[in-house]
Amino acid sequence: MNILLQTILDAAVSAICWYLIGWGLAYGDITTGSPFLGTAGFAMSNWSALTTNSGSAGRWSDWFFQWAFAATATTIPAGCVAERFNFNAYLAYTVFISAWVYPIIVHWVWSPKGWLSAFNTEKPLLDSGMIDFAGSAVVHMTGGLAGLMGCILVGPRLGRFDSNGKPVDMPGHSATLMVLGTVLLWFGWYGFNPGSTLNIVSLAGKDSALLYETSGRAAVTTTLSGGAGVITALITTFVRHKAWDLISVCNGALVGFVSITASAAVVEPWAALIAGIIGSLIFDVTCWLWLKLRIDDPLSASPMHGICGMWGVLFAGLFATEKFVGQAYLNGKFGAFMGGGGHLLACQIIGIVVITAWICVLTGLLFLVLKLFGKLRISPEEEQAGLDVSKHGGSAYNYDHGLNKPDGIKI
Repeated sequence: MNILLQTILDAAVSAICWYLIGWGLAYGDITTGSPFLGTAGFAMSNWSALTTNSGSAGRWSDWFFQWAFAATATTIPAGCVAERFNFNAYLAYTVFISAWVYPIIVHWVWSPKGWLSAFNTEKPLLDSGMIDFAGSAVVHMTGGLAGLMGCILVGPRLGRFDSNGKPVDMPGHSATLMVLGTVLLWFGWYGFNPGSTLNIVSLAGKDSALLYETSGRAAVTTTLSGGAGVITALITTFVRHKAWDLISVCNGALVGFVSITASAAVVEPWAALIAGIIGSLIFDVTCWLWLKLRIDDPLSASPMHGICGMWGVLFAGLFATEKFVGQAYLNGKFGAFMGGGGHLLACQIIGIVVITAWICVLTGLLFLVLKLFGKLRISPEEEQAGLDVSKHGGSAYNYDHGLNKPDGIKI
């Protein structure tokens, strides 16, 4: 019940935070604000007079769409710190990320006023700006790296490593639910990546064909990168373990999606295959490294979202094409491997470094303070009993009703 409750609260808490302060810091009115943060639209004040991120006046759907991204970034760390995080600490980081850490990154990268933004036509960084079309950095690095800092500071689960420091296998309880979650995310990614054109039909009645082409291309590259991640994971796992592993395949799909999210609208279909293949390999190596370092991430969310999010940002700086960048952006700088020189690649690297520092320092400090006050981790007794019983007064799997109780189940 702990994770299920957090899933609902992620949506609820992020909605309130995005309403009160998040939108204002991230966008506000895109014709105003500083290179660092937005300065208008808090609690949606004077909404009808604001120019929102799609260029419209007070467009309600812009707030809603961008809140969905905020909720996604906020929910990722829960998987990293599952089964041992204090519920109060969870609430603290959920508010902190959705009200401050995440909105500032949004402004830097997606607001026309942001100092990193490729939408900045006044003074773009290195005459280019950073391309992150649908959030490899803004969404996935934010959630993944925040979760990584939580993993490091809270420590591994009881029994995750033996006395010699070797990992002890602790598999998930339901492959069926994992496949269901993967399919739902696969479907949902078509809202995030193709939907990041913000319009399919131009509000001004022109350029609709261009919007439709860009959105369609994002759907194609998303599909291909996810597919490449699946096949790569299937093969590499079979090579290591001589088994066709379902769980690895599910992870491979999501890794492929994360890896293409930054560049979905600006790369060729063949390049999307490269994004998924290399992303899957990076994921495998990072998971292996985390275990060597005794970093316990139950869902491998920090390698998937944090590290593969970095790869996705870097990939855009290498493979973005001149034509497609010209369709999706205005500055026209494109990938180093496609003959575009180093301007875009340099912006991508600067973005990775600065965003990583911002996330890790701020969330690291939050988790450190909570740890110093004894509020970060539950007690060993509570962890042994399980969070459902010790913190939520029951179990998500209530067998103790006297009817058809499976043999050997103890509550």
